[in-house]
Amino acid sequence: MSAFITLTFSPCIDKSTSVAYLAPDIKMNCSDITSEPGGGGINVSRALHKLGSTSTAMYVSGGCAGKQFDQLMMDESINTLVISSKHETRENIIVVDKSNDKQYRFGMPMTPLSAHEWQLFLHHLQQAKDLQYIVVSGSLPPGVPLSIFSEISAIAVAKKARLIVDTKGDALIRAVDAGVYLIKPNLRELSAIVGKKELLSREIKDVARKIISSKKCEVIVVSMGEAGAMLVTANFAQQIKPPVVERKSTVGAGDSMVAGIVFSLYTGKSLSQAIQYGVACGTAATLNLGTELCRKEDVEKIVLNVVITDLD
Repeated sequence: MSAFITLTFSPCIDKSTSVAYLAPDIKMNCSDITSEPGGGGINVSRALHKLGSTSTAMYVSGGCAGKQFDQLMMDESINTLVISSKHETRENIIVVDKSNDKQYRFGMPMTPLSAHEWQLFLHHLQQAKDLQYIVVSGSLPPGVPLSIFSEISAIAVAKKARLIVDTKGDALIRAVDAGVYLIKPNLRELSAIVGKKELLSREIKDVARKIISSKKCEVIVVSMGEAGAMLVTANFAQQIKPPVVERKSTVGAGDSMVAGIVFSLYTGKSLSQAIQYGVACGTAATLNLGTELCRKEDVEKIVLNVVITDLD
């Protein structure tokens, strides 16, 4: 077992294509389809591999699409721990309109998990050896109780592993109540944790610190799109801003950021350096179409121009 394990409760095959232009009621000819394995934790494992590290990706897989998914993971040489599901693995569609370079993302409904299936995640996690980082990324599908975060957190504590969670809604709220090392919400998700519809930029630091002091969370990295991210801990806060780049796709940018953070922390970088590298990874992912994620050569160039500003 590697030092990193990622958990994906709702993986999917991301199928990317393009058309000359989008219009209703006519047949539009698509370009060749690119199929890639997707889902939060899956993308984190894929990005870690691109950065030169190994991880174990734990996920559910079922039906004919599941077999294709497993093969796609093998093609990328990702270490996997596959939980068989009675449901077909879902497939999402990404279409680029070449006339305006806009991207349209069609997400299929999440397939439910049985109690036996989601409990296998916990069983395998408990059996894992030498874990240092547990990453739970993506949404919880029907059938998976929010209480699962309490059980994952307890396992992380017992194994002295850092738990990183990147999800949203009630799942994110339950995760910070259960106990995590780091979360990576966007501004909307951060607002939801404290029961607000919207936060102003000047409120982010204080709200994040309130969560850290009242919940069981050590580090909050607020994802801010083109503006980069804000790093907040109990002791310091920093704005971490990437250079301006030509963005082609935002798919997988957040997962690439998480991968960069985990990779850097594991290699002994400071928290500030880790978030700086993570922002570079997220920015690098936007240079590529579809769900290609970040390329290490792009990351190494971008990170030199990521600016850190102290906010305290």
